[in-house]
Amino acid sequence: MEYNINGLKVFTEGDKKNKAIIFVHGFPYDHTMWDYQVEALKENYFCVTYDIRGLGQSYVGDGQFTMEAFVWDLYSVLDGLKINQPILCGLSMGGYISLRAVELEPERFAGLILCDTRSEGDNNDGKIIRSNAINKINTEGVEAFVSDFVPKCFHKDTPNNLPELYNKIFAITKKQNPIGVKGSLLAMLSRRDTTLSLKQIKMPTLVLVGKEDALTPPKVMKDLANKIKKSKFHIVPKAGHMTPLENPMFVSNKISKFIEKNFKSEK
Repeated sequence: MEYNINGLKVFTEGDKKNKAIIFVHGFPYDHTMWDYQVEALKENYFCVTYDIRGLGQSYVGDGQFTMEAFVWDLYSVLDGLKINQPILCGLSMGGYISLRAVELEPERFAGLILCDTRSEGDNNDGKIIRSNAINKINTEGVEAFVSDFVPKCFHKDTPNNLPELYNKIFAITKKQNPIGVKGSLLAMLSRRDTTLSLKQIKMPTLVLVGKEDALTPPKVMKDLANKIKKSKFHIVPKAGHMTPLENPMFVSNKISKFIEKNFKSEK
């Protein structure tokens, strides 16, 4: 089903009586990056995806976004659908949102899945990179920015091995509203560092990273996982930063096993 909640386009699959999983996509993509996982899991779980503010079909507004606003949006989806303690799954920027949401109100969630992300805020070099990206969009347009950025998100072999998927993702990103894309860059540039709160995470946590992820390499994700007491870490073969798309069966299988092990009685 489709909903409009707080300006966000929200999608659900599966029986609401089952354990809920809410998926938060990465930048500058949309909810469709989780299609494979939803298809694999919807029979046994209530799967929720949505387009982050400014991206996909969600409200754009003035583009003056913060990470806190993205977290409030996530809470509004939970409240709007009346979901109690779902499993939260985020990739990259979706991981930043997830980590801050869990830091702020951990009681809202039963479990956490982190894909290809990091807890650290941007250092000075990172802030300059995002600032230059905003300037590139202002001077050359969104298509020029994504043409430079998107290839960095994928394993070097993906364009040849999965050309239809790769071209589909490119098409989605090229159509994103430039105001929304710049708003996401502003939110990430100014986000809170959540590293110190990792040791406070008590819920079961799954950490996944692509073997060839150049943006958040396995070492970064392994260090993150080591700081979370109840975490399970896996490297995803044949994948870069976009693990749910590049190796969907592996990712879906690890998510399914993680949930079955930790939440079997709640299905």
